[in-house]
Amino acid sequence: MAAARSSDDGSGRARRAGRAVGRALHLPARGIRRATHAHGAGESGLGKLIELHAVNGAGDMMITVALASTVFFSVPTDEARGRVALYLLITMAPFTLLAPVIGPLLDRLPHGRRAAMAGAMFARAVLAVIMSGAVVTGGLRLYPAALGVLVASKAYGVVRSAVVPRLLPKGFSLVKANSRVTLAGLLATGAAAPVGALLHLVGPEWPLYGACAVFLGGTFFAFRLPHQVDSAKGERRARLSTHEARRERTRRPGLRTVSRPVLCGLWANAAMRALSGFLIFFLAFLLREHPLSGQSAAVSLGIVGVSAGVGNACGTAAGAWLRARAPEAIVAAVLTLTLAAAIVAALFFSGLLMAVLGATAGFCQALAKLSLDAMIQRDVPEEVRTSAFARSETLLQMAWVVGGAIGISLPLNGVLGMSVAATLVAAGTVMAYRGALSTPRHGAPPRSRVA
Repeated sequence: MAAARSSDDGSGRARRAGRAVGRALHLPARGIRRATHAHGAGESGLGKLIELHAVNGAGDMMITVALASTVFFSVPTDEARGRVALYLLITMAPFTLLAPVIGPLLDRLPHGRRAAMAGAMFARAVLAVIMSGAVVTGGLRLYPAALGVLVASKAYGVVRSAVVPRLLPKGFSLVKANSRVTLAGLLATGAAAPVGALLHLVGPEWPLYGACAVFLGGTFFAFRLPHQVDSAKGERRARLSTHEARRERTRRPGLRTVSRPVLCGLWANAAMRALSGFLIFFLAFLLREHPLSGQSAAVSLGIVGVSAGVGNACGTAAGAWLRARAPEAIVAAVLTLTLAAAIVAALFFSGLLMAVLGATAGFCQALAKLSLDAMIQRDVPEEVRTSAFARSETLLQMAWVVGGAIGISLPLNGVLGMSVAATLVAAGTVMAYRGALSTPRHGAPPRSRVA
């Protein structure tokens, strides 16, 4: 009887502990659900997309932690640079060829967007398991698996950009919706980073097991999106071009152009995205070789990374407030600010100025992207808007790849790197001002934008 009573007491304590944990998790979950479903986002389905994007960000961060510990931190700097160069060669180079195909291919499959997002999640879950063996043995299969993860991640990003306009609550602007989605992804990424680091203490493959579990959950969440995500009623395909003569000659349905301000804003954003890719790879090796004063390489990278993340989150939050205020002028202003920060970092190079540049670039990139979203929402007709978002996102992803390739190929010279960063931003600033100057003044209606 005593043994039975002891067993009952033990199981009772376990049940009580389980209920306590459940209650502890229930309150934050309810708070998160209220935040993601506020202002009509729950009824329209936007709240479910916000939650799905948070899952996506968490899974990608866990894979990043696993790759960083394997490809970057586990070996000396010279060998790490060779590994990352090999990673870029095997993953980024093929992706540069695949990226122009991803957008148009998904553009032609508008009725399968939920399946495409679920497929991108499930593919990364399977690839994470494949990579888990490679990070332990150091096998070459890590690289093609990483390419698959990259392609699936960017395919998800393209489809997600096309889905947001279908889920706007009544009275919601596209910029506000994108701000919420992006901010949720950033918060989830920040929360997943320490979880991935703790899993890595158990074993180098454990962050990938965690990523697999997260992406399997994302596969389920993708199919929970509303059915209107798969609706393409009234949609046509966009052409990222402003050739007026061709527009006048071309009358085929589904072949559409965008305005000059939108195209210039897109190229300005491409410069900012290239800067992001450049800074990630260049500063990763520069700070490993020359860490901030009194800090280790990991802490130095963490400081700059957190600065960029905080800047990006602040820019995303500010974007909703600035949504109704001249997006062309905002793009020109933030690129000018980033250019000034890059020039100062090149002239007076220091660790502090690198952190300032990272924060400035993060803040300005978020504002520039949200302003581009506002221009597309304002200037691109609704029937081609979804296609325009998909194709523009593909171009921005390619720009990030190009910037990363430049960053890995440069010598580890801080002044040289910041000078290249300033050059990238300067090219985008020129395009931003061209777009601002081509915008109709004094409230005049915009010029005809479609053929």
